[in-house]
Amino acid sequence: MSSYPKRAAVLASAAALAGSAVLLAAPAAHATVVNVNYQCKTPIGDKSAVSPIDIKGVRSGSGYKITMSWQKGVSSSPVELGKGAMNPSATIRLGGADSGTLNVTGAANQAAIPANTPIKINDLSGTYTPEKSGKVTFTAGTLTIKALGTTTTCNPTNNPGPSLTLDVTAAGGGSSSSGGSGSSSSGSTGTGSGGTLPKTGPEDSFVALGTLGGTVLLAGAAGTLWLTRRNQTARR
Repeated sequence: MSSYPKRAAVLASAAALAGSAVLLAAPAAHATVVNVNYQCKTPIGDKSAVSPIDIKGVRSGSGYKITMSWQKGVSSSPVELGKGAMNPSATIRLGGADSGTLNVTGAANQAAIPANTPIKINDLSGTYTPEKSGKVTFTAGTLTIKALGTTTTCNPTNNPGPSLTLDVTAAGGGSSSSGGSGSSSSGSTGTGSGGTLPKTGPEDSFVALGTLGGTVLLAGAAGTLWLTRRNQTARR
């Protein structure tokens, strides 16, 4: 039995395994639902509420669309809030390779909110554009609710951990080894050292790298097989 098919199969398997190893090494976005204990300053006094917060990040052009979701309602109103009467916004604290805050906004309430009922916040979103590459964390910050001419401010009091960690890629390919402003987007501010969340740019890069690695190894396998056959033919 000829050993050439076996040799080609072994080399092809090695190429596939090498490509898989590169893919497995690709860092993915890490998201965790975090319970946030909000202390709210309302027009009728202080209120508190705990809501699980989910933050997701998806690559969008040269930046990332960040979406913040509340799984439970926070605060309440002593009177009914009609459709469109409540406008929420929030900040997300940046950490890791970046610092500062990202502002996220959303639509007003699409249905009336009964009196003395926990207010469910619609999803809020904003665009984060990193100036440097690296791991960036996203943590729930201040929630602001404007309704009927009043403003309610809710701040986390339990020092919540990050809801999202993204391995971001800056448009210019900058590194996070030196200082500078790391966040720039519509509604985001960033100051401090460090540079700059699946579905995200880094995964795409690693997929491309894994594909390239497999292609190179497969090309090497084909070259080895061709040379072996050529030498065998010459000996005949």
